[in-house]
Amino acid sequence: MSDGPLHALARNDALVSASRVALLALLIALMALGLAWELWLAPTGARSLALKVLPLAWPLAGIWAWRLASVRALSLLVWLYVAEGAMRASTERGVSAQLAWLELLLCGLLFAACVLHIRSRTRAQPALGQ
Repeated sequence: MSDGPLHALARNDALVSASRVALLALLIALMALGLAWELWLAPTGARSLALKVLPLAWPLAGIWAWRLASVRALSLLVWLYVAEGAMRASTERGVSAQLAWLELLLCGLLFAACVLHIRSRTRAQPALGQ
């Protein structure tokens, strides 16, 4: 028995939904880490650095509304946080270095979820036209 187009479409829908949940969870976790890092866990003195999570609010609203363009923008935006995490992981010590490694891990997982979501959504579009 071969997989028909409806079975493949249903499997793809489940993948789209699962990747969206992963995107939302990872994005909220990255925002929470950024806020906790700058406000409580290892403040740098200038609490205004907590504003660095503000650009992540825009894709969060778009992902919540199922906008593919927001996921694409997030896949580019996440690299700014990778750069910050890599710089701070290599230059800081103690708790800040550990938080930077955690930020790098979250960013890597978030980018992978972005790629998975974009690929599954764009594969579903040609199947709908058949």
